[in-house]
Amino acid sequence: MHPGRLLLTLTLLAAMAAVTACGRRPGQLDTPYEAAVQARKDAEKAKKPVPPEPQKPETDKPFILDKLIQ
Repeated sequence: MHPGRLLLTLTLLAAMAAVTACGRRPGQLDTPYEAAVQARKDAEKAKKPVPPEPQKPETDKPFILDKLIQ
């Protein structure tokens, strides 16, 4: 294999790996709102100063790449 072709192959493989790692997986991580609500509950239980109440987020807005992973 020529060095140029090997470099091209490795570059394409790296690009494919980077693209396949993109995307959203809802349900695995807490949203910032859920994390703030949990932080409030934890602070109340520990009788520490309670952070301000978080505002409800807007509904989930579709992202342009969502169609690729659905």
